[in-house]
Amino acid sequence: MTSGKTIDFYWETGSTNTYFALHLIRPIAARHGATIVYHPFNLGYVFRKHNYVLMEEPRAKIDNRIRDLARWAERYGLPFRFPSEFPIKTSRTLRGALAMRGWGLEEAFIDAIFHAYWEQDDASIADYPGMAPLVSQLGIDPNQFQQVAESDEIRQALGKSTDDGLDRGVFGCPSFFVDGELYWGKDRMEFIEDAVAGKVGSRVRESSPDS
Repeated sequence: MTSGKTIDFYWETGSTNTYFALHLIRPIAARHGATIVYHPFNLGYVFRKHNYVLMEEPRAKIDNRIRDLARWAERYGLPFRFPSEFPIKTSRTLRGALAMRGWGLEEAFIDAIFHAYWEQDDASIADYPGMAPLVSQLGIDPNQFQQVAESDEIRQALGKSTDDGLDRGVFGCPSFFVDGELYWGKDRMEFIEDAVAGKVGSRVRESSPDS
């Protein structure tokens, strides 16, 4: 059955949970004929805005998070490996995805950078020379790609995508919207599938603290 619904997907290259969400959301969309719309969300900008430093969390929490990611990888048979260089600057990859949208290669580019960083431990994708082989494999001239990704138009587009997400209530990645409802995290897939399948209705709105 085709739902015809849209899934707005706010993603970030440096987000471990976005890596898993990329693999988990697509089968849901395919089962229900839904369309995924990708929105890059600059977490580095958001973290700085809120004075949040990722790696200053308690060591025990970080260690447990890394172990839990290994469980997710095993559970879903994914070749995830925590990179030796983390975190990295991701704004160029986010702009790169918007640049690739103009060539109709946005999703393929997103897949390529996530594969390189989260499966191949390739932190060089943070900059244009590191992205160049991936861009070439997609049939685009790396110099032209960099020129477009560094343009004022694309810079403004990334800022707008991030600000629009903040205005909608996005605070982290991955975040999804279906019918205006926000779902955060890689472990909300059952709820998202219910929403896409049309199984979420008044019971959710009636349970809202604002109702």
